[in-house]
Amino acid sequence: MSKNHPSTAGHREQPTIQVIERMFAILDALAEQAEPVALKAIAERCGLHPSTAHRILNDLATGHLVDRCEPGVYQLGMRLLELGNLVKARLNVRDVALGPMRELHRLTHQPVNLSLRQGDEIIYIERSFSERSGMQVVRSVGGHAPLHLTSVGKLFLAGEDAQKVKAYALRTGLAGHTRNSITELPRLEAELARVRQLGYARDNEELELGVRCMAAGIFDDSGRLVAGLSLSAPADRLQEDWLAKVVETAARISAALGHRPKPATPVLARRA
Repeated sequence: MSKNHPSTAGHREQPTIQVIERMFAILDALAEQAEPVALKAIAERCGLHPSTAHRILNDLATGHLVDRCEPGVYQLGMRLLELGNLVKARLNVRDVALGPMRELHRLTHQPVNLSLRQGDEIIYIERSFSERSGMQVVRSVGGHAPLHLTSVGKLFLAGEDAQKVKAYALRTGLAGHTRNSITELPRLEAELARVRQLGYARDNEELELGVRCMAAGIFDDSGRLVAGLSLSAPADRLQEDWLAKVVETAARISAALGHRPKPATPVLARRA
C-alpha cells in the first residue's frame, strides 16, 4: 500500500482501488517538483517498488497525463493542462453567470438555470429560484436530462451537423418522457432548424408535463457554445416577454466571457 500524500491526507477521500490510489500519489509527487523527476525518486516518495511505479508511469504516459522526458525521467503531461483549462472555463461560466441569473430571477420570479453539455445529456450546474414561482424544482443542481428533451440541449444539438444529430438519435433512441416529447428524427431535425434560425430554443412540456422552458446560448471568446441559460415556468404562466430577457441575459454573460457577436444576429420572432 502506498503512503498518503502529506499535503492532501485528510482533505481527499482515499480511492477504494489500490492502483488508482498509487496513480494519485505519483501525480502528486510529480506536482511537487518544478523539474522532471527520476523514477527512483518517484518510487521512494510514493513508497512503491520501482517496477510498480514504472508500470503505472507507462500507463499514465500512454494517456498523456505524464510525459517521459528521457528514459527513467518524468513530468506532468500536457493532457492535464487541457483538462484543467476545461474545468477553468466551466468554473468561469458559473462565476460570471451567477449575478445575471439572480437578476433575471428577480425580474421574472421563475427558476433560472445554467446548464452544460456532458455527453448526450445536459447537466445543471447552477440555479436561481424561490418559492414564489409556484413550481416545484424537480431537477436540482447536479441533475441531468437528455439533450433532445430540453431547451438547452436543443441549443447544443443545433450546433451539430446532420450526421452527428443522426448519430445522437441512434445512440439514444430519442426516448420520450411525456406525450409532447420529440421522439422521431425528422421532427427533431425540423426543431433544430428552427433553433438555428431563431437563435433560441424552447421546451414545450417535453421533459415534464406542466413545465415549459426557454433558453439562449452562452458563448466564450472563441465563439464556442459553452453553456445554456434557461428559464422554467408552469406551462400556463410562461410569458412571451420573458424570452427577450433570457436572450439579453445570456448575451451579457457571453460578453463577460469575451464573446463578440457577429454583426448579423438572429431577430426574435414570435412563436408560431
